[in-house]
Amino acid sequence: QVQVVESGGGLVQAGGSLRLSCRASGLTFEDYNMGWFRQAPGKEREGVSCISWSGVNTYYADSVKGRFTISRDNAKKTLYLQMNSLRPDDTAIYYCAARLNCRQLLGYPSANYWGQGTQVTVSS
Repeated sequence: QVQVVESGGGLVQAGGSLRLSCRASGLTFEDYNMGWFRQAPGKEREGVSCISWSGVNTYYADSVKGRFTISRDNAKKTLYLQMNSLRPDDTAIYYCAARLNCRQLLGYPSANYWGQGTQVTVSS
């Protein structure tokens, strides 16, 4: 059974940083692209970042480029999202996704496996 579990969310002031983690089990982690999505209140889920199975290729939404960094540790079966210079409009539930097409990050949210989400709140 595949399990995807996020952690690391919380409350932070604008300009601050957070690091999200996502551990996936029940699948061959190193074989699959991994990604982060987010959903703000009253808005649709949107793609934030994606990383290829090897970690060589990364993709970002324009809104987070230069502020967020995605990475992975295949030995630990863990995905990360380092978020710096956070803004109030980054407030959302952040979801980890496994086995997705990174080139479709900005399209309709689609992945084979999803986590339950972790809340990120940025105060002004």
